[in-house]
Amino acid sequence: MPRAGLTVDRLVVAAAELADEAGAEGVTISALARRFGVKDASLYSHVKNLRDLRVRLALFVGGEMIDRIAVAVAGLAGKDALTAFADAYRAYALQHPGRYAAGQIRIDQDIAVDSDALRRTAEITHGMLRAYGLDEPDLTDAVRLLRSTFHGYCALEAGGSFGAPRDVQRSWEKAIDALHMALTHWPREDGRSG
Repeated sequence: MPRAGLTVDRLVVAAAELADEAGAEGVTISALARRFGVKDASLYSHVKNLRDLRVRLALFVGGEMIDRIAVAVAGLAGKDALTAFADAYRAYALQHPGRYAAGQIRIDQDIAVDSDALRRTAEITHGMLRAYGLDEPDLTDAVRLLRSTFHGYCALEAGGSFGAPRDVQRSWEKAIDALHMALTHWPREDGRSG
């Protein structure tokens, strides 16, 4: 029988808070049960297992992150939208490193297609890229370029890996300038150039 007061939503929010406190790997059934003062078994009436909890957490994080990005890009297009999108992405990753890391897991396709957060992420990302006139498969390639650039930069920055005296913010701005140029002059699959 589910313990009174415990819900899936409460567990996922607590898991997000735990991720920021203890890192993504610190999110376990036992750690979450301790947080609520219950036995591990009490949580299994709400989540199937640790993988289920972590998928739910990743979807929650994706929703939080895209909500912030949506606000940032509202009413913008082109380079302004790209910059706002990138800055909101980076701010979330640096403000919530544990949550951000927890959101980087692979989610099975059957779960992904039913996720409002992932659908919104695709819609907002594609909407931001619309100004660059990209169609499939170039659109997917561009999304992968942006995600790998943003993720790589944020991971390196969070880990303190940028040791050169150059200002990290200025390098970020240059990276966004370079991405804008790449998107503007995209080598299209049909052989045309942007």
